[in-house]
Amino acid sequence: MLKAIIVDDEKISRDILNDYLVKYCRDVEVLDQCDSVQAGLLAIDKHQPDIVFLDVEMPKGNGFDLLEQVKDISFETVFVTAFDNYAIQALNYSAAYYILKPVSIDELVAAVEKIKAQKQKNAAGVHTKVLLENMKARSIDQHKIVLPLQDGFEVVSLKDVVHCDAHDNFTDFHFVSKQKMMICRTLKFYEELLAESGFVRVHKSHLVNLEHVQKYKKGKGGQLTMSNGSVIDVSPNKKDELMQYFEKGK
Repeated sequence: MLKAIIVDDEKISRDILNDYLVKYCRDVEVLDQCDSVQAGLLAIDKHQPDIVFLDVEMPKGNGFDLLEQVKDISFETVFVTAFDNYAIQALNYSAAYYILKPVSIDELVAAVEKIKAQKQKNAAGVHTKVLLENMKARSIDQHKIVLPLQDGFEVVSLKDVVHCDAHDNFTDFHFVSKQKMMICRTLKFYEELLAESGFVRVHKSHLVNLEHVQKYKKGKGGQLTMSNGSVIDVSPNKKDELMQYFEKGK
């Protein structure tokens, strides 16, 4: 049985979520419902939950404020938010669990099942911890990203990612170490996620980290030589966009 608490300033939202958990997530026991960051902190300390269902936006401090005040995170967080905004990118970096309001029963059940699987592997709290580390990082190159694998996940530093290649509905990540890792997400997903982190789509099959570009060879589209020795084709329709990045000094 997974112990849970709900933190949301709206009573109707708490009641709906609690009802869904009772009906559709029989392995979850809700031990407390809280209407503020302070009440949530007290409940976490008292109950030591496995899951915290946490509203992102609340009148007196948001969900991230709560997490920053927890001394030892040993639980996973399911963020519940009415806003598809900046917070979603931060959550996706850490592969954190989140559900948009109104809550989808299917998404709720899926999040709980994933957390159950992580708990069995003694990996509880990893996603939440990576999220907090990224929020405290002074620069983007200190950010980490959680990459979902077929048999679990791996936490890596963005600065170690050289380029990403499309592989059907998967993405191959290539690293400074020359290691390759197949990730269970599309290249389009990472193009959007990493757009503000120095990664640029230069081809329908290639996304590159500009910090690892060592050489450009002219041509119809041209080619990039990366720090790990990879040679990446540039599409003709992406050439001008790529050149603009370098003219700006990255």
